[in-house]
Amino acid sequence: MTRRRAVAALGLALTVTVSGCSAMGGGSDGTVRLQMVESLTNPTRTALLKDLLADFEKQNPKITVNLVSPPTAQADQKLQQMLPSGSGVDVLEVRDQTVGPWSNNGWLHDMGKDLKSWPGWNDLTDKARKASTQNDGKTYFVPYGFYGASLFYRKDLVAGAGFQAPPASWDDLLKQSSAIQDKSKRRYGYAFRGGQGGFNNVTMLIGAYVADRIDTSNAYKLKDGSSIFSAPEASDALDTYLKIFKQGAPPSSVAWSYPEMVEGFSNGSTAFLLQDPEVIATLKESKALGADQWTTAPLLKGPGGKAVQPLGTAGWGIAQGSKHKAEAVKLIEFLSQGAASTTFAQKNSLVPILKKAAEDPFYRTGAWASYVTMANSPDTYVDVTQPRDAPWFTEWSQKADADVQKLLLGKVTAKALLADWDAYWTAKWQSEKG
Repeated sequence: MTRRRAVAALGLALTVTVSGCSAMGGGSDGTVRLQMVESLTNPTRTALLKDLLADFEKQNPKITVNLVSPPTAQADQKLQQMLPSGSGVDVLEVRDQTVGPWSNNGWLHDMGKDLKSWPGWNDLTDKARKASTQNDGKTYFVPYGFYGASLFYRKDLVAGAGFQAPPASWDDLLKQSSAIQDKSKRRYGYAFRGGQGGFNNVTMLIGAYVADRIDTSNAYKLKDGSSIFSAPEASDALDTYLKIFKQGAPPSSVAWSYPEMVEGFSNGSTAFLLQDPEVIATLKESKALGADQWTTAPLLKGPGGKAVQPLGTAGWGIAQGSKHKAEAVKLIEFLSQGAASTTFAQKNSLVPILKKAAEDPFYRTGAWASYVTMANSPDTYVDVTQPRDAPWFTEWSQKADADVQKLLLGKVTAKALLADWDAYWTAKWQSEKG
């Protein structure tokens, strides 16, 4: 659920050209110049990064860092143009959905040996250490935080519709969204995601319906090795999903992606939003919603009383073509420990990577409380790993989004979609076996 998002959430884009590539290298005074490229850009985040980089430069006077901040929509494409050349980038933002194809192409440096002597490694949570180690045992990036979804909801609209509590299940969401929806008043239930990234909500929903049998190491598989899309419950899940769209969501949401769905909630027109914690910071700046009108609830459960939590992540990696890997490692270590890491996580509303940071009251009150609830009930809110490091995941995401659009528009049946998705993943897994 996609960082991949922040600039769109704010409706802003920071346009920065990559003409600074020539700045990478070394100076005549022995200073090393690193070029760092972020991809989930927004002005506030970029300003924060620059402050942290200034602190790093004070501690390391022989290293300067030039931060390049392309607009989010073009950032991955820009990096894919830069990385094959072997120049122009030292440190870069790597996400769970880009690490697979980029490492497969040989564009990322394995930091495993570099980090062996780093004391900060032991300060990371088990989840952070696990996320930094790919299936091939190599470390292509160190996470800066996690994106775990929760249900944002309007307390006033839920109570006004006669409900005593927010939705706890997908069926509850259907009931409450339908009850709250009133098109004549331009009041809608669920901020539906039918556009880019919409497939993620579909796979999360199906996962909740098969939670008892899901393979937690590959959330697209059942424990017997078959795909979740082949399960009978998957059809029931899509039936619920279509009803939510038709009975409790704005008609225009057939094309909504991240920015539109967040805006639909923050401007007060929808009652529910399933999103990552970064939205907490966005909503605090909303002019339409008061702090007492909204909060979050744990993830929605399936018929078996369980939900799945596919944690997304991103972090900092090093380009294989960098000529200054030692200095790049030093920068990543700085950003991944102590005050720098905690500050970045809190100000970007991320689940932290440091053990001590999770004990901070910041994460135990208000809208963050639902995350504590889920963390304390791992048997009910099951952490799963999606196969985002698969080399074909970008191909899959584009295909799946197009398929979801066809489903919502009535151009394909749920049965046909599930059969196609099952065939797609089964063939991919078989090809891996050789």
